[in-house]
Amino acid sequence: MAAKQKITPCLWFDDNAEEAVAFYLSVFKDGKIIDVAHYGDVGPGKPGSVMVMDFEIAGQQFRALNGGPHFKFTEAISLSVDCKDQAEVDDLWAKLTADGGSESQCGWLKDKFGLSWQIVPSVAVPLFKGPDRAGAKRAMEAMMKMKKLDIAALQRAYDGK
Repeated sequence: MAAKQKITPCLWFDDNAEEAVAFYLSVFKDGKIIDVAHYGDVGPGKPGSVMVMDFEIAGQQFRALNGGPHFKFTEAISLSVDCKDQAEVDDLWAKLTADGGSESQCGWLKDKFGLSWQIVPSVAVPLFKGPDRAGAKRAMEAMMKMKKLDIAALQRAYDGK
């Protein structure tokens, strides 16, 4: 039996945790619902409505809470996704910005629920830490002008082309 994850991010939703979990499971195909708990006679939710949903995407467990309208997501926390190639960057970017999501700078976006994500190609950080410090600076400067990260453009900047 796998060890229980010690720290689980809890994502606070007004009353649409089920919709959010279904959306995330549609974006990340390797996900699953682990458990669902419902409100009883006490709580901000109607008795019988979903209180929390535990789910997993990409091997990471999360909890989605229907806690009411008291709190909203901010950019102070984001979920960073390591992408193997430009196709994965493009796919996740399109899916997560769809239906009311929004693009930001430097590989950041917000999904339609307001949750911030960083869609980062695996090759990006090594370019920023590369042995060619002038190349690393050029790559970082190129990234600062981007919304969705472009691997080829970052590499060209690093290479001075």
